[in-house]
Amino acid sequence: MPLDFHLPTIRHDRLLERFLRYVQIETTADPRSVSYPSTATQFDLGKVLSDEIRAMGLDDVELDAHGLVWATVPATAVDRESGTVGADLATIALVAHMDTSPDAPGAGVRPQVVKNYNGDPIELPNGQVIDPVDVEGGMSHLVGKTLITTDGTTLLGGDDKAGVAIIMELAETLMENPSIPHGRVRLLMTCDEEIGKGTDKIDLAKLNADVAYTLDGGAARIIDVETFSADAAVVTFTGRNIHPSIGKGRMVNAVRAAAQLVHRLPVDVQAPESTEAREGFLHPHTIEGDVSTAKVHLILRSFESEELHRFGIQIQTLAQQVAADFPGIQVDVAIDRQYRNMGEGLAKMPSAVDVPLRAAEALGRPFEQQIIRGGTDGSQLTEKGLPTPNLSSGQYNIHSTREFACLDDMAEAVEHLVVTLREWARQPS
Repeated sequence: MPLDFHLPTIRHDRLLERFLRYVQIETTADPRSVSYPSTATQFDLGKVLSDEIRAMGLDDVELDAHGLVWATVPATAVDRESGTVGADLATIALVAHMDTSPDAPGAGVRPQVVKNYNGDPIELPNGQVIDPVDVEGGMSHLVGKTLITTDGTTLLGGDDKAGVAIIMELAETLMENPSIPHGRVRLLMTCDEEIGKGTDKIDLAKLNADVAYTLDGGAARIIDVETFSADAAVVTFTGRNIHPSIGKGRMVNAVRAAAQLVHRLPVDVQAPESTEAREGFLHPHTIEGDVSTAKVHLILRSFESEELHRFGIQIQTLAQQVAADFPGIQVDVAIDRQYRNMGEGLAKMPSAVDVPLRAAEALGRPFEQQIIRGGTDGSQLTEKGLPTPNLSSGQYNIHSTREFACLDDMAEAVEHLVVTLREWARQPS
């Protein structure tokens, strides 16, 4: 169905200014922190966003004690086609996270704007190169567009400040164009998504939404409808330390046991290096400790809950076998639930996916439905009962010093949200 209303012009210049402003505020999450948010700098961005939102004239603006930013774009008065009062239309929540990954430096971001990209490798100021052959999907579709990189010494933070900028630009666009029919739009900027805690402080009753969308996806014209199910495992080996000069028959080295566990994990199968598509994996990502105590941190990922359970048993069995080979070693395996495949929850509310697909069709930009080998805040929100697919936000090479974002993809995302909200206004209540 073609558009039946005037689509407002998206201010590329304003969107770019927002994004450049946000990425220069350091918000790296800290997985070792016991506070929430894990880093106080996340409040710095929250303060900027809440001040900007108040200046737009939105309702219910709040930077709460946990660093989350809340706000409401009020419903428009009437959908003239259906005669529905705006307040009776579905309430849509839009969610993005303010924190950035600890996988690469996030302080001192110096963004570089590449206008009218020509398709060649991009040399960064520190000598690193963004090579199209290293970018998933290549870069030929980005020729002629505006890209934003860093100087090569830090990540960019497009994951997920691109999503934050998109939502902020949408909010201002809606306030400037009150004739667009839509219900209440709840804005929520979260903290600590990158360390698996993005939904820990979200009060769903306070959010009070019928459906939500995270703006935390790569590239453009993609809706993520399935994610991994995820657990985290920590295997702790406890040995016995003594001065190495008198270690014979007395020392029990926990480091050796931990190293042996990693050595025995599969590599040709069940590893990130050797799996794709719907194949799950066991991934040791951190090893730490000393002779007395050593820990191996792993993530377990699968699209199927039964396989994920088997992965946990596999780790426990392997850890016990290693302990048996090192007399005197004690071992403990702790497995924590992280999130589950959002596909299971979305199946209960097909309109959560159907409506944005319909909006994309109206724009003449068909979307691809994808599974993602990861998770989002939407995985946990969907599991908690709020259907939350994930939408594109123009991110590329995330968690890397070669990360970049595409301004044109971000602007398309704003347009798509405008039309998605209008399509929700058509939905029967």
